Amino acid sequence: MATTHRHRHLLPSPFPVSSYLSYYPSFLPFPTKPRSRKILCCLSIKHSNDSQSATSNANNHQQDTSNLRVVFAAGGTGGHIIPAVAIADELRIANPNTQFLFIGTPNSVESASIPSAGYPFSSIPPVRLYRPLLSLRNLSLPFHLIQSTIHSFKLLRDFNPHVVVGTGGYVSFPTCLAALFRGLKVVIQEQNSVPGIANYVLSFLAEVVFVAYNSTVECFPRKHKCLVSGNPVRLSLRQFVSKAVARKEFFPRSGGKEEAKVILVLGGSLGANTVNIALLNLYSQMLLEHKNWFIIWQTGVESYNEMESLVRIHPHLFLTPFLHSMDLAYAAADLVVSRAGAMTCSEILATGKPAILIPSPNLEEGHQLRNASLMADVAGTRVITEDELDSTTLGATIEEIIGDKDVMADMSERALKAAKPDASAEIALHILSLVEASTKK
Repeated sequence: MATTHRHRHLLPSPFPVSSYLSYYPSFLPFPTKPRSRKILCCLSIKHSNDSQSATSNANNHQQDTSNLRVVFAAGGTGGHIIPAVAIADELRIANPNTQFLFIGTPNSVESASIPSAGYPFSSIPPVRLYRPLLSLRNLSLPFHLIQSTIHSFKLLRDFNPHVVVGTGGYVSFPTCLAALFRGLKVVIQEQNSVPGIANYVLSFLAEVVFVAYNSTVECFPRKHKCLVSGNPVRLSLRQFVSKAVARKEFFPRSGGKEEAKVILVLGGSLGANTVNIALLNLYSQMLLEHKNWFIIWQTGVESYNEMESLVRIHPHLFLTPFLHSMDLAYAAADLVVSRAGAMTCSEILATGKPAILIPSPNLEEGHQLRNASLMADVAGTRVITEDELDSTTLGATIEEIIGDKDVMADMSERALKAAKPDASAEIALHILSLVEASTKK
């Protein structure tokens, strides 16, 4: 695997934040009252009431929604699945009798992750929209859309939910469309700074559109339907797990040592080829030089077989296609290396982890580039662009951060101050209020 790489110049943030942010708010760990800040770009963050208030208010609705039934339409990637599970967890806390049904596609990330999270799962035929929109592969789109909508309609007829929550992915559109045909309440949650086509269309008919950033409201035609809540972070990430206990799950023999350093590498739920290749050319030498370093490496399901065939077994390396226990992975980690998806960024902030972000250049709206710039500004996150990425650059950046305790502490503190961990509780509260209002009519 000996490969020659040329060293590229690395900046903490390769795209100046000042070029599209006129200012950024100072973040306070405990705001005394709700705040609202706007950033003049497609990203911004809004503080609101704390999670204890939202959760206690949600509990007040328990008696009124004792027989609540909720359908979630989520799939494709972890970025769509995670917020759905987080909202469901909060609804289950507010009302333990709530019945859930998750709808996704067969043989997918959600078909494995949803049942392992403890929720019922049913599948419908997949519908995929190819880019560019005028691609010949989209000629069969109407047929697949009708087929999936009919399957969704039957599932909704049998389950008879009070509300359908769409969090994105190819499955979300036909399920929400079927819900509208049945006269059901539909709410959608948009994780990114700029909405995708499906959520944009559904926003015309949805009751509420939950968005992560203030400026995302401007992207929707019916702004009065939008509610800025932040991105829901799974409940397990907000519960304390000791670093030693978490590390024992991945490295039972030696990972619990106090002086050990654990690097969590997230190749995405499907796989990020360039990130995986950079680490493939780096991990062996890095573990050889640093005897107390450990790597938890999520390759993504589509890249796992190739990586497994190329990686040598090492006691300090945990290789997996997908991490079902992300709470333990974050708790075990000292540093996170990842793409810059909206949900990953929210989780890095919520867990207070120093991070290196490698934004994907493949998304047309440039979501991840903006996410990474924001993270660099508010949390000191290091950013490596796709063009800069190679094993030398990645290795040098990892050593720069892990080798400096002050840098690690500063990045962690800034991340926690910028976090918004109460988003899922706020969304759950609004869903309960919506259902209560509709049942009283």
